[in-house]
Amino acid sequence: MDWLPEGIVPSPEAVARSWRTWIFGAATRSLSPYSGTWSGAVLHSAERVIEGFGLATLIGVPLGLLIGWSRRTSDLVDPTIQLFRPVPITAWIPFALAFFGIYDASAIFLVALGAFFPIVVNATQGARDIDILLLRAGRMMGASRAVELRSIVFPAAMPSIFTGLRLGVGVSWTAVIISEMVAVKSGLGYALWDAYYVGRMDICVATMISFGLLGFLSDRLILLCWRYAAPWRRIGASR
Repeated sequence: MDWLPEGIVPSPEAVARSWRTWIFGAATRSLSPYSGTWSGAVLHSAERVIEGFGLATLIGVPLGLLIGWSRRTSDLVDPTIQLFRPVPITAWIPFALAFFGIYDASAIFLVALGAFFPIVVNATQGARDIDILLLRAGRMMGASRAVELRSIVFPAAMPSIFTGLRLGVGVSWTAVIISEMVAVKSGLGYALWDAYYVGRMDICVATMISFGLLGFLSDRLILLCWRYAAPWRRIGASR
């Protein structure tokens, strides 16, 4: 590893050694912020991702279905969503700090905002791509608008919804990094920025790997939920 700039890019051995201390070190016996504090940082970040992503899901999925299913809702709401969707998360940081302060609410707001747009856009597209014959069949059988939305539109749009959820959870981890660097003083994002500030590049790399693993596990969890939420796809795949 002599070709790597010394002091800038740490060796894999140094990263593994520091990461092990960060995870298993005795936090009460050491003054180092990177000894035995990894699980606490992960917990803080995971809580913000879960709350922000959950909020984005609760709002984005129903709203996306309504936009894709109802022309009136689409005309009223979709232009506003498309107007704000290209605005990067970093541009919302001053607003989040001014409105929520340096608290968890700022981080949760940024996470929810980042996850919201891929979720709502994919749910909208899923509702718009439904076979018109399914809707006609439901109406011929006397299905009301509410029953049509719940029993036809929602199940048919589920592949697109879960695609949006997978994209949204990835953006959630990106947003929590940004928010913890600026808006709060705990979590993996804060540890990443603090480690960079004091020149601990080994901890920076360990933090990056941690985020990658957490994002991967989140994606696998959503795929598992998709597997059990759509049993008819499992039957089709087995055939």
